[in-house]
Amino acid sequence: MSRQALGPATGLSSGSISNVVTELAAEGLVEEAGHVESDGGRPRTLLRVAPRAGYLIGIDIGETRVRAELFDLAMTELARCELPLTGGARDIDTVIAHTARSIAAVLEESGISAEALTGIGVGVPGIVERTPEGAVVHGQTVGWDAVPLERLLRGATDLPPATAFHISNGTMALGQAEMWYGGGRGTTDAAIVLFGSGVGACIVTDGQIHGIDHGTPAEFGHLTVQVRGRTCRCGSRGCLEAYTGAQAILSRWHEAGGPDPDEATEEYGISRLLAAARPEAAGAEADPTALAILDDTAEYLAAGLADLVNLFQPQRILIGGWAGLQLGPLVLDTIRERTRGYALHHPGRHTEITLSTLGPDAITQGAATLPLNHLLHHTTTAQPPVPAERLPR
Repeated sequence: MSRQALGPATGLSSGSISNVVTELAAEGLVEEAGHVESDGGRPRTLLRVAPRAGYLIGIDIGETRVRAELFDLAMTELARCELPLTGGARDIDTVIAHTARSIAAVLEESGISAEALTGIGVGVPGIVERTPEGAVVHGQTVGWDAVPLERLLRGATDLPPATAFHISNGTMALGQAEMWYGGGRGTTDAAIVLFGSGVGACIVTDGQIHGIDHGTPAEFGHLTVQVRGRTCRCGSRGCLEAYTGAQAILSRWHEAGGPDPDEATEEYGISRLLAAARPEAAGAEADPTALAILDDTAEYLAAGLADLVNLFQPQRILIGGWAGLQLGPLVLDTIRERTRGYALHHPGRHTEITLSTLGPDAITQGAATLPLNHLLHHTTTAQPPVPAERLPR
């Protein structure tokens, strides 16, 4: 964009635009990117984010795998690494080892030196507590009890001591990615629901993510939707996650006569459920048991979404996560209809429910925005950008 175009886009005066651009250019974060002809006047200089002013790593520590991606400051992906967690996220030693390996792998693949990193963002399953010794994670559903994740990661990685780790709940990282780059753009009040092995939600009100400063997500998956209901992984009964998490869906299918959920990965199990519910490609009839499981899942999820509508009155609800994106095309219309039935009429009519737009791997992108967000809010000339001669061409 030119300076002239930035005015209408930001609402700032031309003087403010000039001052801010000058400051960002001095920080090495903005650079000129050619010229464009204007109507009868002098050519206008275009500006862009300086991609090589720094580099970001986003890491998604999920329940079935650790995924890392390396981006430049323009959020162009330069390298990626994914390592499966066959034993689940409960084994913290394996999680730490995989995370350290993934960081080393994306740095090696991209040719970026660790000294050029602006920071590393990590999305985790659980509540993040900020302590003087670093981020501590409380992940009750995966058996993490006050895990000193930041200290363990620093000890396992060969990174400069000044490398910043920004650790947050994975659903909140997904929410920030959707608000910056995805389906949340243009809204100030939204709910981004992660629907995968577990269930979570990121709540955005007045443009601010609820709990982002102190790492406390909205524990949407542990709303009680059935008194004295199914036992949840957290140890309580009747939680939403006990009916709509991928593991719970496959367990309910097995109890109704479906395959053993332990025979394969959750992703494969959900794919089999979908194939049974809509086997038109093979010329067979849909399995009524699979259809009933999906219908019950939509019912419970709609009840939970209606709670979000009544509590927060969001303009938009986005359903994301790998399971949400797989199941969404089949159950989204049902979820919309039943959410309106459970919600109060006025807020229900004004809430749009749609699928996430960034895909099943959006948490890594969201995690990378954590150090980028810190950079934008705390940039200082006390730490100059990496000299150009030290950056890869």
